[in-house]
Formats: sequence, C-alpha cells, structure tokens
Amino acid sequence: MIAVDKIYLDNAATTQIDEKVLEEMQRVALENYGNASSLHSLGQNALEELEKAREKTAKLLGCKASEIYFTSGGSESNNTAIKGAAGKKLIVSAVEHPSIIKTAEFLKENRREVVFAPVDEKGIIKLEELKKEITSETALVSVMHANNEIGSIQPVKEIAELCGEKVLFHSDMVQTAGKLEIDLHKLNADLASVSGHKFYGPKGNGVLYIKEDTKLDALIHGGGQENKMRSGTENIPGIAGFSKALELAYKNRETEMQRQEKIRDKIIQSLLEIKKSKLNGHEKQRLSNNVNFSFFGVEGEALITMLDFEGIQASTGSACSSKSLKISHVLKAIGLDHIWAHGSLRISLGKNNSEKEVEVALEKIPEVIEKLRKMSSVKI
Repeated sequence: MIAVDKIYLDNAATTQIDEKVLEEMQRVALENYGNASSLHSLGQNALEELEKAREKTAKLLGCKASEIYFTSGGSESNNTAIKGAAGKKLIVSAVEHPSIIKTAEFLKENRREVVFAPVDEKGIIKLEELKKEITSETALVSVMHANNEIGSIQPVKEIAELCGEKVLFHSDMVQTAGKLEIDLHKLNADLASVSGHKFYGPKGNGVLYIKEDTKLDALIHGGGQENKMRSGTENIPGIAGFSKALELAYKNRETEMQRQEKIRDKIIQSLLEIKKSKLNGHEKQRLSNNVNFSFFGVEGEALITMLDFEGIQASTGSACSSKSLKISHVLKAIGLDHIWAHGSLRISLGKNNSEKEVEVALEKIPEVIEKLRKMSSVKI
C-alpha cells in the first residue's frame, strides 16, 4: 500500500491557497498598504492595485470592470443579490446553497412571496415548471451554475432566456469560477456570485457581478466604496490575491479539468462496485471534480469521522451546513429517502490531488463502509 499522510478530498469546501497568490498578497500588503480612499500617493497606489484587480477579474469573467463589485465572499454576494432585488416575488431553486435558501426563507417570513423551484432526480431544474412560475410580479430568479453538493450543472443560459429583460437572473457561480468557462455577457446574467477560496485564493474575498443598469439596493452602507454598493475599507491584499488566483485557475483550466475528470470517473466506477451504492447528481452534466455517493445503511457523519482516522478528509455535503444532523436539503430535493440521504459522501478533487492518493482512498472507503454496516441495525 502507498504510504501517505493526509489525503484532502474536500476542495468544494475550500482549497489550499496557492503560493503565488500568497506572494502577491504579501507584496501588496507590504508595499501598497494605504487606504484606497486616501488622496495621498500611498492611497492612490492602493487604488491602482484595486482597479488593476477589477480589470483582470472582469476580463476573465467576460464583463466590464464597472460591473465587478468586491465583497467578502459568496455568502455576502448572494445575500446582496437576493435582498437587493426589489419586488414582490422571488424564485430560487430548491437545491441552492444555504446562503440563498436561508435568505429566501428570511424574506418569506417578511412578507415576500418566495417559490422554491423543483429539480429532477439528477438535480437539474425543471425548466417548464420554472417558466410557469415566472409572472409579472417576479423580481428575481436565482439558480446556481453548478451544485456545491452533487455537482450537477444547470442550464443557466436557458434560464436567463426564460427570465428575459424584465426579470433579474442571478446565478451562484461559486463552484464553477475557475473550473468552467464563464462569459457573463454571453450568458446574459444580471447578477452572479464568486468566491476566491474555491480556486486557491484567500478566504473572505469574493465578487458580485452586477450587470450595467441593473437596479439593486446595497446591503452595507457607509463610506460609499464600490460605487456605493458595498461600503467598507477595501481589503486590497485579499482582492489582489483573488484576481491572481482566478488568473492562475483559468490559465491551466482545460488541462487541469481534463485531469480531474479522468480521476473523477475512476472514483465513480470504483464506488459503484460497492453493494447498495448510488451516485447522486447527473452522470455527465456534472463538475469535473465532484463525486457524491449515498451508501445504504451507513451514517454519513460516522463515515466521515472514520475516514478521517484513516487520513482521508472528505465531507457529507455543504461545509456551511455540515454541523446540522438534518438530511441535506439537496438530497431531499432530488427524492432520496432518509436511509439513503443520511449515508452520503462527497469527494471533491483539487489540483493538488494525485492519482496515487485517490488509489489509497479507494482502498479505504469500502473497508470503512463494511465496518459501519456491520455495526448498523439496518439490514443490507
């Protein structure tokens, strides 16, 4: 057996920061540490770093620099998009990230009409049912580009077309930026969210894309930074790190995604050989780095804990809701019953994962599942 230390297979939760990104952040933090709102030269140098990062980010995402607003990450971007859209009715898919679901529930409690649009058994939005829900009172539709738990990729271009010019379309692109090609203008999205720590950038840095002439209320008020959309002194080193990480991700995107897809398919083929196992999400229309399985009669939290003892770090689903003992709302939405949904395992690959690491993991996972099933009261 191959000797390894820790095998990190939870890259959908967060990634290890790239050394080149860290070097860029250190350079900016030490050289251009001024406040970008200050009129003196040090402040103007910081402003120059800020705008350089904005230009780079816009070019990579296929939009104008004036449409890029830096935030603290995906959750803030999602909250701003959902809460900032004025109107009576909101539609969000039933499999959105908790930062969308919880925000929508909050608005529903505060007298906004909210519809949770259904998905099929593969986690793909039901376009015909979505179309029926879009009315003259609909202010915004929010459907993520790809699901953070099961990896299914949504037909976002078709959804944008359904929304047309009268209904705002927002997409959470936290899991796809740096992995899929994104051209926001061609897609015709009005709003989109991105988070840097998903592609080897710093935590606490993200972007909200707001299409030109889109009306949106600010979430954070104060000094008027980010064109009055997001007040607060800008985190220039973090923003510089974000844009550098995005640049590096897209530089090697095609080669790296092909490599990860090959490993992903090997994992899927291997785990399907386990008795009473089930792949969650779409077989082909899924992220190159995502594998999500359910194992009948296995408790997910116990599976993750035992794998961790073996040096393998994975998850049951979204890290933002992993402390809850409730079954995943995503797995519930695709129709899994409790006994399958409780036994879920998400493996998410990254650029630092090798085939040798995966071979070790594929040795250990069936062994751990067998041990847990022997302890289970459920008959297999």
